[in-house]
Amino acid sequence: MPIRHLYVHIPFCPKICPYCSFYKEASDRNKTQRFLDALLAELDRESARHPLQPQTIFFGGGTPSALSTPQLEYLLAGMRQRLDLSALTEWTLEMNPATVSLEKARTLRALGVNRISMGVQSWDPALLAVLGRVHTAAQAERSYELLREAGFDNVNLDLMFAIPTQTLAQWEATLEKTIALGPEHLSAYCLTYEEDTAFFRRFQSGEYAQNKEWDADLFELTLDRLEAAGYEPYEISNHARPGRECLHNLAYWQGADYLGLGPSAFSTCGSSRWQNVANSEQYSNHILSGQSALGFHESLDPAVRLSETIAFGLRTNRGVACTLLEPWKSVVDEYLREGFAVSDGERIRLTRKGKLVADTLAEAFMGAESATA
Repeated sequence: MPIRHLYVHIPFCPKICPYCSFYKEASDRNKTQRFLDALLAELDRESARHPLQPQTIFFGGGTPSALSTPQLEYLLAGMRQRLDLSALTEWTLEMNPATVSLEKARTLRALGVNRISMGVQSWDPALLAVLGRVHTAAQAERSYELLREAGFDNVNLDLMFAIPTQTLAQWEATLEKTIALGPEHLSAYCLTYEEDTAFFRRFQSGEYAQNKEWDADLFELTLDRLEAAGYEPYEISNHARPGRECLHNLAYWQGADYLGLGPSAFSTCGSSRWQNVANSEQYSNHILSGQSALGFHESLDPAVRLSETIAFGLRTNRGVACTLLEPWKSVVDEYLREGFAVSDGERIRLTRKGKLVADTLAEAFMGAESATA
């Protein structure tokens, strides 16, 4: 079967945000063209190994929009020449508001990108400064208008809550401002302190602290406001107008095979999972010299794939088929009894109470052995 989902990692950023744990590096025009050539060469190599007919493509990072308009045109045109796009329904590109121009947006739209995910995070200037963002609130609003002017009718805005110093009023104002703009999709993430970030070091030093009850209050406020505005919480952190769910992410959550291109990118195909080396210079050198850019590989046990399917499925409003959970009947019965989940006889879904502790609940299914084995 062809691989239907393609991820492309662009690591370059105009500025390194202190909370971000994804592989990224400062933009360097001297090595960008070589990097783009390596991406297309990797696509050639993988096309010879796997049949590719993508239904979704997702450009993430990093900041894909940190590439110039000619660079994006070179990369996207090269991909169009190499791929069968007859089944493509969704092509997403992540953008930073500071890197949006009308010319760039129109070029992306003309080359087939039909969905934009823009990292706004907050509309409050003080909080944008805390997060180390390079854009202003006014710039983000103008960038949103430019995307609409360029013809994009499927736009996601990324937001973040539980930011250090953030107040309830600030989060309410960000939600209301975003709702008023009317994007088709909203991602609202609770800030987490990831290792190897500046925020994590400040968390360890005691300068920053995490309050789970406060996080839960903000999460519940988010659900209330967005549901009232017509956004369905189809995944714990993702909310969409009907029919505007992110198809690429849904494929991940439903356990579909996917291919990743670029440094640090993961791929999962059948019982194999691998990751490219997380270094753009090494990646480019290896690919362009005909060597492997592999940094990690593992064979997945069927029990592991099942555990992942359950863990991700529980995060979605679709839930998990009861038949998949039969080996964990005692665990499921406890979750139902405690009000963490509900069942319609065919599927198990988390309640709002369960969503507040979803990661903890999912841990019960992450072992290879069932509770009744």
